[in-house]
Amino acid sequence: MNAGRKTLRPKPPDKGSFPLDHEVCSSTGECKRYMVEYMQCLKQKKRDNHECREESRQYLQCRMDRGLMKVEDFSKLGFSGDGTQKQQQ
Repeated sequence: MNAGRKTLRPKPPDKGSFPLDHEVCSSTGECKRYMVEYMQCLKQKKRDNHECREESRQYLQCRMDRGLMKVEDFSKLGFSGDGTQKQQQ
């Protein structure tokens, strides 16, 4: 008796799907450097993410630059400051 039942369609999350992006990044090299730097920082700082804010910012900027997540002001992502995006070199 499925006549009245609605079919839910999955939609991608607004911020992207990190595990899937990591697989993409691993094969193409996109953002992998920033991901590794962030993970190394977390390990060195005993998982204190406040100590790894710059690495996190660089990783998110890379993802936005490559269309792996929606472009947002950093102020909306929990970063304080002027809300502008830092440009990659």
